Amino acid sequence: MKKWAIIYSSVTGNTKKIADAMAEALEGNVDVFRVQDAPQKLDNYEVVLLGYWLRLGAPDPRMLKYLPMVHDARVCFFQTHGTDPTSEHAITSFARAGYQLGKGCEILGTFGCRGKINPSLLEHRKNAGPDDPHGGPQSLERWKLASTHPDEGDVVAAKEFVHAMQRKLQLKQKYLAAKQAKMAAATAAAKPEAKTE
Repeated sequence: MKKWAIIYSSVTGNTKKIADAMAEALEGNVDVFRVQDAPQKLDNYEVVLLGYWLRLGAPDPRMLKYLPMVHDARVCFFQTHGTDPTSEHAITSFARAGYQLGKGCEILGTFGCRGKINPSLLEHRKNAGPDDPHGGPQSLERWKLASTHPDEGDVVAAKEFVHAMQRKLQLKQKYLAAKQAKMAAATAAAKPEAKTE
């Protein structure tokens, strides 16, 4: 079985924590890279897990720069952010990441969880005006919720996600093998038998 790759971008440690959990779930059958050290050639990997934090509703600048270099790969995205993982903001960011990928990629799955917000960014946002959707008093509850993440539940969920992607890949390969065998049998049955005299 080919190795998987984990390529991540992290500033405060949130995304690294999730990357480490995913690497642990892969039990050594993985190479882990910070995005700034990641290889451009990924053909030797069965799956590439790409992790990032969100900035302006999209992957962070380092990951945004790297994504177009990823092509002809089977990809999973994982992201950390200061909002609800099921929010429109979080879901749309996966689409923005996918849009930036190079040609020929297949997205196998996505994983997102809350992450504590960079303290320097919080200080700036505390003084934001009422029209800023990311700052001001209306965001205090969201910041409080994010402040304890990624937590142990997120780590467990990240490991479960990797196992789910492994199962998904095995089922897909099994399905494709059965489909190919069925097509080969149909082709063989359609050939006229050689005449013997």
